[in-house]
Amino acid sequence: MRVVSLACSNTEIVVALGCGDWLVGVDDHSDYPEELVASLPKVGPDLQIDVDKVAALQPDVVLASLTVPGHETNLENLEQAGIPYLAPEPVSLQDVYRDIRAIAEVLDVPERAEALIASMQDTIPQAPPQDNNPKKPSLLVEWWPKPVIAPGQQSWVHDLIVLAGGQNPLGNESIKSRPMTDEEVADLNPDAIILSWCGVKTEKYRPDVIYRNPAWQDLDVVKKKRVFCVGEPFLGRPGPRLTGGYEALRAIVEKLS
Repeated sequence: MRVVSLACSNTEIVVALGCGDWLVGVDDHSDYPEELVASLPKVGPDLQIDVDKVAALQPDVVLASLTVPGHETNLENLEQAGIPYLAPEPVSLQDVYRDIRAIAEVLDVPERAEALIASMQDTIPQAPPQDNNPKKPSLLVEWWPKPVIAPGQQSWVHDLIVLAGGQNPLGNESIKSRPMTDEEVADLNPDAIILSWCGVKTEKYRPDVIYRNPAWQDLDVVKKKRVFCVGEPFLGRPGPRLTGGYEALRAIVEKLS
């Protein structure tokens, strides 16, 4: 089977299902596993996919995505070109498991989905820990710094925060994510801020942006140096590497408890 992936998460799911050899092209952002994707043809960044390049690869199926506004254009172009596709739109952690099953079904390896999900659940529990401390630490995940963009209740990251024993400051808002003012962040007064900036390499994350913000100088997150960095591949990609994101969040919760 010939498969083209238009999202990092899809690429990583295909590889984790043992079908990496079927990939004949990926989007420009797919970077893992490096030894595999480095040699594959690139078909453009996720919001500007070159459908002609996709068509030239003669895929049996394209694994697209609807996780970011603007992905809809890719689907329209694929439809116009008559190229078959699957476009997951996960919101919750359960949706991620659902989409792994859907991708495995398209690839005709359904049994591998159950093994992959089971391996993820060996790390990620299905219920929050029964901690003695009734005050669960508040973890604000930053998708972007200016303005601050953070996940709401409709996010697999919300689920991971809860399962790690924390609480999401925007967890009562039925949204995927939203921008926040500096004053809103100050009012919420999170116990920790976690940088997971989308499209930025982890080594280029800058905690100093938080520490020198004049609106936050009275917050414990600044006074006690509670800014942590968790790479976007482990929180922003709805696939098998969310296990690393969960482990990082759990470690932060334990450090704050």
